[in-house]
Amino acid sequence: MSPLSGPEIAPHNGVPPKKLVILLHGYGSNGRDLIDLAHPFSQSLPDTHFIAPDAPDRCEISPFGYQWFSLLDRSPAQMQAGVAAAGPLVDRFIDEQRDRFGLQDRDIALVGFSQGTMLSLAVGLARSKPLAGILGYSGRLLGEGTIQAEAPPVMLVHGTQDDVVPYDCSEQAAARLAELNVSTQLIKCEGLGHSIDQTGLISGLLFLKDCFSSKSDQ
Repeated sequence: MSPLSGPEIAPHNGVPPKKLVILLHGYGSNGRDLIDLAHPFSQSLPDTHFIAPDAPDRCEISPFGYQWFSLLDRSPAQMQAGVAAAGPLVDRFIDEQRDRFGLQDRDIALVGFSQGTMLSLAVGLARSKPLAGILGYSGRLLGEGTIQAEAPPVMLVHGTQDDVVPYDCSEQAAARLAELNVSTQLIKCEGLGHSIDQTGLISGLLFLKDCFSSKSDQ
């Protein structure tokens, strides 16, 4: 069993979910913080279950938060190694939650913020059966790893005034994914720092709705 767990929000109508959104929080945060996204999203995705697992390790700089991997050394090589180490845990968690609800990979979307976006891209693009989509806020693409030919669509949302993960990271990621024939959208949030604003919420919701409706038609 995966050691990951975190807060969940079930469909409002009380029926078994038809879709699943897994939210991966950022460095020093926790699942409780990111599950708040489920509240605005669930209004338009009524048959969707949301779960936001805590990362496996306590954060090295915040006793109240968690980390998917260390950021004391932020060199590309070390961060890629961190993603490679944490990735299998997330991959297994996706499988367990899929089987728990009797869903298919195409019924599942990943939503990440910052470090959670880095992990969502690495894991979600490498799975042999494509997920419904990957929505990444304020993140970056760490290397390319394995990217399947039938990779899921990606939306990247980033503030232009982000002083933690610069906006250029998403711009570069979007350009590279497009070169690799991954359907990618980039949403530029003018004047926004390392956060999610109303533009990001609305864009992300529309993206998830489109991903789920497109996969349901297949």
